[in-house]
Amino acid sequence: MKIVIVGGVAGGATAAARIRRLDEHAEIVVFERSGYISYANCGLPYYIGGIIKDPEDLTLQTPESFYSRFHISMKVHHEVTAIHPENKTVSVKNLKTGELFEEPYDKLLLSPGAKPTQPRLSGVGLDKIFTLRTVEDTLRIKEFIDKHHPRSAVLAGGGFINLEMAENLRNLGMEVTIVQRPHQLMTPFDADMAALIHNEVRKHGIRLALGQTVEGFEEKDGGIEIKLQDAASLRADMVILAIGVTPETHLAKEAGLALGIKGSILVNDRMETSVPDIYAVGDAVQVKHFVTGEDTLLSLAGPANKQGRIAADNICGGDSRYQGSQGSSVLKVFSMTAATTGMNETQAKSAGFDVDKVILSPMSHASYYPGGKLMTMKVVFEKETWRLLGAQIIGYEGVDKRIDVLATAIRCGMKATELKDLDLAYAPPYSSAKDPVNMAGFLIDNLKTGLVKQWYLEDIENLPRDGSITLLDVRTPEEYRRGHLDNTLSIPVDELRERLSELDRHKRIYVICQSGLRSYLATRILSGNGYDCYNFAGGYRFYEIVTQDRLLSESATACGMDQ
Repeated sequence: MKIVIVGGVAGGATAAARIRRLDEHAEIVVFERSGYISYANCGLPYYIGGIIKDPEDLTLQTPESFYSRFHISMKVHHEVTAIHPENKTVSVKNLKTGELFEEPYDKLLLSPGAKPTQPRLSGVGLDKIFTLRTVEDTLRIKEFIDKHHPRSAVLAGGGFINLEMAENLRNLGMEVTIVQRPHQLMTPFDADMAALIHNEVRKHGIRLALGQTVEGFEEKDGGIEIKLQDAASLRADMVILAIGVTPETHLAKEAGLALGIKGSILVNDRMETSVPDIYAVGDAVQVKHFVTGEDTLLSLAGPANKQGRIAADNICGGDSRYQGSQGSSVLKVFSMTAATTGMNETQAKSAGFDVDKVILSPMSHASYYPGGKLMTMKVVFEKETWRLLGAQIIGYEGVDKRIDVLATAIRCGMKATELKDLDLAYAPPYSSAKDPVNMAGFLIDNLKTGLVKQWYLEDIENLPRDGSITLLDVRTPEEYRRGHLDNTLSIPVDELRERLSELDRHKRIYVICQSGLRSYLATRILSGNGYDCYNFAGGYRFYEIVTQDRLLSESATACGMDQ
């Protein structure tokens, strides 16, 4: 059996190695258009920033090492230009020699990936404007920086690549501005959680132009002028374009394969295309979202590698199935870690779910052990069924551990209330006896049993101002003086029982504290004494970060730039 694979990075390289492990005698040929195989896309910004010193560390295998270990022919600088299903051949061009030839196959696997979205804007082709997708792109950017020592950069797009690039360029001493059409960075996060990311990048001197649209580029005064819609132009010594990716599917389209959303390749759960003996994996294919069951595109390395393994199994006569993607991801933002899995609140509502959420700020490990830091967790679930839909965590140490637990819980179909029952490892340097994931489960269980009722940041603007309710702040007087909601009565939680007479039993009481814990205790005191009360989700700390971010973003939108 002869297997031809188009694309030798994540999905293609994984499939090739798996096929060899399953079939010692198969003939396997991989065609890769670039000069590198099996490289780590996610590590590219860290080479530019000097964190990864040796460019060879970016490639997990070379064509020579791959052949030595697996006896697989990895042909780099070879571009497949056409697929001929009727003859079971592909047309190939050797990009170094110009040679054209036909390659037959018994099974064909497409792993072409995705290409950076290139908007039709004036000036996109200027030599100081870069995209970052391949090792060659990385070396080109690194060479430019080493040779020209640019002092400023504008990054168009606020996703994973540009957040990583922003950190690395800033660490090189460059002035960095991120321009993003949505009013937030990192759209896999809800806007309230993204505010914590905004706060971190601003703290490190990165300027944000959110809600701004790039209209074009012009070379001017030795740099690049970035023209914005309805805002003053920006100037920089270089530009990185990372506004999204587009499935690389022209070969599939020309060969008559069925296509899905945004021109992606349509596959079934065995990674089979609409044409017999042709499989496809990775960023180019349409998949099912694990939580919603809806069609989606998710460009992540983990799913691509899993799909490569599944396709290999089926090529070799097995019956492996891809269960869907849930978008689990993690990102380093300077000293902070941001992670997400499943659906965020915005996505869940758009998908038609009736959702609720809890927001909490637990410590990364036992508070009495030195070095613990707060993390902010947002867990989204479906009302009535209590089905766990998604989670977002932003903090420092231990974020990746908790998001992986929650991702596993979603994959196993757990209800959000069952998080309280998970038996998780504990020692003071690593966690608390009540792990943050357990704490989320306790909160949700309290909602289910009616032990607590919540109110949210989005409720503040709509609360009646006619004196028919009471806003109660149960923090200390010192905390209250540093900042509080308007028209709030201050009674510290430890004084609440003795001062109940100051509260009108006929008014609904909305309680707030710094993180949500003391206000929860206050609601239990109030409920036990016959008051109708609600606990603020996230606490004043969360409210302050989100509202300050909104003020900064609105101000920046008005003048076109963060100050």
